[in-house]
Amino acid sequence: MTNTIALITDSTCDIPQAMIDQYRITVIPQFVVWGSEILRDRIDLTAEDFYQRLEKDPIWPTTTLPSPLDFEKVFRDTIVGGAQEIVVMTVSSAMSGTFQLAKQVGQQMDVPVHVVDSKGPTMSLGWQVLAAARIREVGGSALKMVEAAARVRDNLVQIVCLDTLEYLHRGGRIGNATHFIGSLLNIKPLVQINHISGLVESCGQARTRKKSIEMLVNRFFERLAPEKPKRVAVLHGNALPEAQALADRIEKEYDPLELLVNITGPVLGIHTGPRALALCGYTEE
Repeated sequence: MTNTIALITDSTCDIPQAMIDQYRITVIPQFVVWGSEILRDRIDLTAEDFYQRLEKDPIWPTTTLPSPLDFEKVFRDTIVGGAQEIVVMTVSSAMSGTFQLAKQVGQQMDVPVHVVDSKGPTMSLGWQVLAAARIREVGGSALKMVEAAARVRDNLVQIVCLDTLEYLHRGGRIGNATHFIGSLLNIKPLVQINHISGLVESCGQARTRKKSIEMLVNRFFERLAPEKPKRVAVLHGNALPEAQALADRIEKEYDPLELLVNITGPVLGIHTGPRALALCGYTEE
């Protein structure tokens, strides 16, 4: 802990574990409910095992929030560990009740708890957490950490290339992409995150996977200022070879300041499905 400020997020952040360890970020797991099983995201159920099971298991999984007691325990543990302030960043409040839950529990603590709605999932949340962590590393205050996250959020772009819209539809997270429903099996849809509303929106469609990946790259980078340094994450639904090939292309063609590759965790993978590919990133001010 630096400057006695604890930094906490939830497991939908998709930050690579090495960076979670490096920046001493505390992660509260969300839960996957699979029949009679209640599994902690990325703890009881690895992402790789999740995607394999998702394609074979006739039981459809759902998700649930951590309990208030889960949040309270983590908050109190950080206080016992020396935290005099807590910064909490959560998945979009339009997608989950995690933000409201964290606020509710935070009000019961004896130290200031700053709760931030990231307005997005996966590395939309992750990049904001990392920005806050890097401010903390150089001695920045909790307020400066929250401000750094807001600057990132204002510049974020996240686009997802889905192999099918079936999982997003079945999971109830289709948002403003509803006009895709009539042709679920015939297209390769792209969706994006609106970082103002925190919801999923349609972003185009293609007839083949190759064309959809090309559209993903073009639409993502046309929204980032070409002359500014970029931080980019490539995320995938258990499709590492394609994700790595995409990362290699981005490294060669766009020379980003930072480039991460990670598998999308189970809680979000329920909605995006196997073989999804996503780009999430922003340009530095």
